Amino acid sequence: MGELLSQYDVLGAFWMNIKLTVLAAVGSFVIGLVLALCRISPIGSLQKFGAAYVNIVRNTPLTIIMVIGVLGVWSQLQVQLSSDFDFNFFLYAVACLSLYHASFVCEAIRSGVNTVPLGQAEAARAIGLPFMDAARLVILPQALRGAVTPLGNTLIALTKNSTVAAAASVAEVSGMMKTMMEFRPDVMVFIFCIVALGFCLIVIPIGICTTWLSDRLAVAR
Repeated sequence: MGELLSQYDVLGAFWMNIKLTVLAAVGSFVIGLVLALCRISPIGSLQKFGAAYVNIVRNTPLTIIMVIGVLGVWSQLQVQLSSDFDFNFFLYAVACLSLYHASFVCEAIRSGVNTVPLGQAEAARAIGLPFMDAARLVILPQALRGAVTPLGNTLIALTKNSTVAAAASVAEVSGMMKTMMEFRPDVMVFIFCIVALGFCLIVIPIGICTTWLSDRLAVAR
């Protein structure tokens, strides 16, 4: 067993998944926040754009989005995000993960907006605040407190979905697990347990922190 773990850089593969998760989490939050603003905007065209994006992307398999990014945008359109070959695929994986999970972040934030009393928005309009100022100063600070739990669930899903980056030729842990099982099928159960344990060590703290943060930021009614 020790020889197997010394031959393959399991920790390095998990570190790749963590980097994918962190960068994609930032990207998906930014894009999802913009989409959420579109969905609650008083402008009808922005509402339709936000709804169309969420409904289309959320119902498209992540693997297909990843393949479109690599085989379509990079291979056919020759769009390079970096001159470094391996880093280019890494950036594509981050971009695809961000675009996909942004739809879930959008709905998580919108669910938080629904927890904000209607009187808050009406009061903001009554004192003359435009939509963006009302959203930035009044609605979103309260909505994000109510969206901690669904955002945490989205982060957990993103962590597990980072394994789909193998479709973009990124050397992460699921690809390494497949290689290890091909060459050492006699210890297949051990390999699977090691990878499963690694994801548990990543995902469980996220769930604990999300629960703690949700309880701490909960708004008393």
